[in-house]
Amino acid sequence: MARYDLSEAEWRLIEPLLPNKPRGVPRVDDRRVINGIFYVLRTGSPWRDLPSRYGPHTTVYNRYNRWAKAGVWLKVFEALAAKSPQSLHLIDSSIIRAHQHAAGGKKGGPDHAIGRSRGGLSTKINALVNQDGLPLRIVLSAGQASDKAAVAELIDGLPPAQALVADRGYDAQAVIELVRSRGGCAHIPTQKDRKLQRSVDPAIYRQRNLVERFFCKLKHFRRIATRFDKLARNFLAAVLLASTRLWLRAYESTP
Repeated sequence: MARYDLSEAEWRLIEPLLPNKPRGVPRVDDRRVINGIFYVLRTGSPWRDLPSRYGPHTTVYNRYNRWAKAGVWLKVFEALAAKSPQSLHLIDSSIIRAHQHAAGGKKGGPDHAIGRSRGGLSTKINALVNQDGLPLRIVLSAGQASDKAAVAELIDGLPPAQALVADRGYDAQAVIELVRSRGGCAHIPTQKDRKLQRSVDPAIYRQRNLVERFFCKLKHFRRIATRFDKLARNFLAAVLLASTRLWLRAYESTP
């Protein structure tokens, strides 16, 4: 088994979540194709440089692209994340530089979550993780977008947690009220220039390092540490697949 390939335990977890094979011409081996996708995501290699053991690179890329468009990768990720106990939510964002290949789309086209921030053209990954640092929701936005603007989409549809933890960048009364309206309590420090300072439980706030560690693990996938995909849909698929791999490893290590 190659370095980045799925283990037997990981494959047993993900196989039932894949689409049923269509009638007629059999689909190329799912496991081999998905291993090829993970190789590209982890190493950052161009698709055409995929080792021959994974089959034609066009087959692997076309499956990645087609299933991204069909929402398959999102469904797989959500199926694994659905078993989270939801006792604690932690949110944060991370800026990803967009490679010139990703930023070369036509002006006036659809929004592909690329904007100009302090570091140049970039995308922001907004993430919500649970008490184990495992991702529950991923949202992309342009690099210059406010962190607060992604909160509603991050928590929408999720069972409310007892506590939601975030840094000062999320300090807004609208965010506090949104969390409270869903039955939770927001642990978000106030901006230093505010007259009225909100107290935050230090023991709970220290847990915020879990979401920071999640981003560190995510960026081990070089295809995510730098954005090469022009389409937001395909870059989101890469982030969801890397997040899926983290869930698979967590399940594999659970006795």
